[in-house]
Amino acid sequence: MSDFDFVRVFAHSNPLLVSHMANLLEAAGVPVERRNLTLGGGAGELPPGECEPEVWVAPHNRARAERLIRQAQAEEDSRPAWVCPGCGERLEAAFDTCWQCGGRRP
Repeated sequence: MSDFDFVRVFAHSNPLLVSHMANLLEAAGVPVERRNLTLGGGAGELPPGECEPEVWVAPHNRARAERLIRQAQAEEDSRPAWVCPGCGERLEAAFDTCWQCGGRRP
């Protein structure tokens, strides 16, 4: 398939967030193609928009993929930040595991 057979549905400078969204789509049965996951080191030499990690899908999956991404973002936005019961570290809502001690979100 050529580049014209796919459409970009998500892009972000954080490759972990891009992979997370790609995983959500795949878990929902939407085949994806991940692009530019390793181009971050080229920023500065290449235009920033060309280096941003992206998720692409077939055109017939576009509407469903965009809907699933919006739902996932809304769910993330509605979750509160939390404090790790193990070490007291304050963590953003997106995290379920403490980066400091490995404790799980209550």
